[in-house]
Amino acid sequence: MIEVQGLRKSFNNVEVLRGVDFSARDGEITGLIGPNGAGKTTTLRMLYTVLRPDSGRALVDGHDASIDRLEVQRKIGVLPDNRGLYPRLTAREHIRYFGRLHGLGGAELEARIKRLVERLGMEEIADRRSKGFSKGQTLKVALARALVHEPPNVILDEPTNGLDIASSRAVRDLIREIRDQGRCVLFSSHIMGEVEALCDRIIVISDGLIVADGAPEELRQATGKGDLEEVFLATITQAELAHLGVRRASSLGCFRPGKHRQPA
Repeated sequence: MIEVQGLRKSFNNVEVLRGVDFSARDGEITGLIGPNGAGKTTTLRMLYTVLRPDSGRALVDGHDASIDRLEVQRKIGVLPDNRGLYPRLTAREHIRYFGRLHGLGGAELEARIKRLVERLGMEEIADRRSKGFSKGQTLKVALARALVHEPPNVILDEPTNGLDIASSRAVRDLIREIRDQGRCVLFSSHIMGEVEALCDRIIVISDGLIVADGAPEELRQATGKGDLEEVFLATITQAELAHLGVRRASSLGCFRPGKHRQPA
């Protein structure tokens, strides 16, 4: 299980996260969606120990990602926004290397590599060096190395970006299989059809704040929209209008956090 509690983060005096709270439960696929610059990738990077929050906590199975970094890394598999590969290693060598980092070896590791190569349709590139791989080929290798140790929590940033239709379907089926095994899946995507097809719960982030959290049908009911893309746009618009109203009220001196001014 993944829990985010009051996360705040600033870069160059610009507050990117302003108190983010949500959870992603075991046995569910949770989608984290929002416009560009909303704070999605920053949040995910804190969960997989690349960034530290200014305040708040990112927890994986109860372990704080800022304190118990090694324990968190054992419990997660990550497809980051940067898929960087070692150009001189083959696809198979990448997966084997990451498996060994997690303490795997021998026949068990080789069997897992074989399953992932077949499941992701990587037979033609498995023994090629990764230099010159296409965007889709690179993504497949990065996904396989994230899953080789069969982590209980999986964090995926744009997991089908650059894949063709058949490969995208294979990845979606794999994500569902991970969910059905009782594991926790948290992923970010801009493809609303993919979010609708996969997600048990959807979390919408805008301007560094969570502005909606619920099952797809709950969000439809809340916005009165049937199409998930329209739900997303309506949620973001409402959040932006609310934020604009707060800023105007604050500039007029009639807004104080936690207080209400009385009429003169």
